[in-house]
Amino acid sequence: MSKNNLKKILIIFPESIGGRLTISSIKDGFIQNGFKIDIYDELYKNKVDFDYKNYGFIVGYDFSPVKFKIDNNLNIPTIAYFSDDIQQKTSGVGYLEYYKYLKNNDIFVFYWDRELSKKENVFYFPHFVNCEIYKELKPLSKTSFDVSFMGRLDTKIRLETYLNLNKHFKNLKFSWHAIEKHYLDALSRCKNDFEKEILRNTYKGFIDNENDMANAINDTKIVYNINAQGVSSLNYRTFQVLACKRLIISDERKELDLFENIIPTYKDIDDLISKINFYLNNKEEYNKIVEKSLEFIKKNHNSKNCIKNILNKIYKL
Repeated sequence: MSKNNLKKILIIFPESIGGRLTISSIKDGFIQNGFKIDIYDELYKNKVDFDYKNYGFIVGYDFSPVKFKIDNNLNIPTIAYFSDDIQQKTSGVGYLEYYKYLKNNDIFVFYWDRELSKKENVFYFPHFVNCEIYKELKPLSKTSFDVSFMGRLDTKIRLETYLNLNKHFKNLKFSWHAIEKHYLDALSRCKNDFEKEILRNTYKGFIDNENDMANAINDTKIVYNINAQGVSSLNYRTFQVLACKRLIISDERKELDLFENIIPTYKDIDDLISKINFYLNNKEEYNKIVEKSLEFIKKNHNSKNCIKNILNKIYKL
């Protein structure tokens, strides 16, 4: 493939909130590299009146750009970034129908999970963020919350972990962000009024854009993480938090080696409680981790450099 492609791309914004946040950093990376963009939004289904001959690529999240290319019979190279299992419905309602097209010579698949990328024989590429948005916006001393969770409490372990942390740390301030339907679902699964009151008091609403997410992360000291998908990978939240120079405590994942395994992990609720208590009371250790992690983010996981790397992988084919 020649590097003489027009520096204009069509970006497909998906309906999923996680996908919209991820594709925002991808979009920003192309802009930072001098590309002009147009956007088709699956959520709002904006009318399309584009001259497709002007695009070097169609770019999108999961199966969204593949679906757009095939449904419109477009002869345009397509970049699909997946952070959902390609062969599961979480990657899009048409995953069964469009999977076969991933082998096309003009469709380039980038996959966030190292182990799954080997299985699918596609490019491995962990998450990255726009470090002009995700950055330290306020000092740690000015934060409103001590511990936060961001995402669905859709499984038993997720809900019980959050409730048990609140019950144990009665003196700490917690925050939880999720879409309203997931808040209502978690509320319906609480065992008693006391647990419901915990959710009501700590639920801080829904975040659907990068700037608000960066502000929310900056407003807490620790985010703990429970990766829901993949085998070895780290979810997008990991990179967002580290770019904001905040501490993330993660469940155990192989790809923490991207950060030389300096990110603290936990094995169970008791271990998580111990780690939260330790890092809230050991500022020197906290700072050592977040400063070192931020170096890795800026060097290896910032949107400008990562888009360059994606394009280099394609051009070398």
